[in-house]
Amino acid sequence: MTDRGHDAASTIRVLIADDHSAFRGGLRALLETAGDVEVVDEAATGEDAVEGLRRSQPDVVLMDVNMPGIGGVEATRRIVDGSPHVAVLVLTMSDDSDTVFEAVRAGARGYLLKGAQRAELVRAVRAVASGEAIFGPAVARRLMAYFARPAPRVDPAAFPELTDREREVLELIAQGRSNADITATLGLSPKTVRNHVSNVFAKLEVRDRAEAIVRAREAGMGSRPAD
Repeated sequence: MTDRGHDAASTIRVLIADDHSAFRGGLRALLETAGDVEVVDEAATGEDAVEGLRRSQPDVVLMDVNMPGIGGVEATRRIVDGSPHVAVLVLTMSDDSDTVFEAVRAGARGYLLKGAQRAELVRAVRAVASGEAIFGPAVARRLMAYFARPAPRVDPAAFPELTDREREVLELIAQGRSNADITATLGLSPKTVRNHVSNVFAKLEVRDRAEAIVRAREAGMGSRPAD
C-alpha cells in the first residue's frame, strides 16, 4: 500500500464518524482550533462514514467503533480497501484487546480513547495524516502486554470448530485458569471472556468447566501449569 503522505503546511481534511451529535460538535470545535485541521463532514453510522468519504474526500476519518449499522470496524475496512490513502484514526470508549486488534486488522492507522487530551488528539490527527501509526498510552500498553506474553501452545488441529481466540481461551481453561485470570492474561474485558467461555462450552457440547478441561486435556492441551 502506498501512502499519499501529507504536507505539514496544508490543511488536514477530517471526517468525524460518531453517532452522538453533541460529541461530534465538541470534537469539531476542538479540532478547528488547531489551525491546520478542517472538519469537512460528519457521519452518524458506518454507512454514512463510507458515503461521506466519497462525498468529502477527507485525509483522515475519526472513527468510533460502536455505531449503528455496519459499525466502525467494518466501515474502516471498507474505507481502507477502497481508499488506502485515507487514514482512519479510531476514537472510541472501547479499549478491550479484541476491539483494538479488529480495528488494526481492518486497517486503522491509530487508536485513541475518548477523553484524550486536545494536544494528544491533534498530534494523532497530524501523525496519521503524515502516514504514521499512533496509539494512545492505554492502548499501547495493551498491545505491548499482548505481544510480550508467551503464546499458549494451542494445537491448531484440535477442535477446528473453535476460532483461534476460543482455542486460546480453552487452553487457559485447561490450565485451570479462572475467568479473572483469563481476562488479565488476554487483556480482554470480563464480558468478552464470559462470551468466549460460553461459546467454547456450546461448541464442545460440554455442560461445565470440568468437562471442558477433560476434553481439552485429552487433546493434549493444558500442559503448562497455571501461574
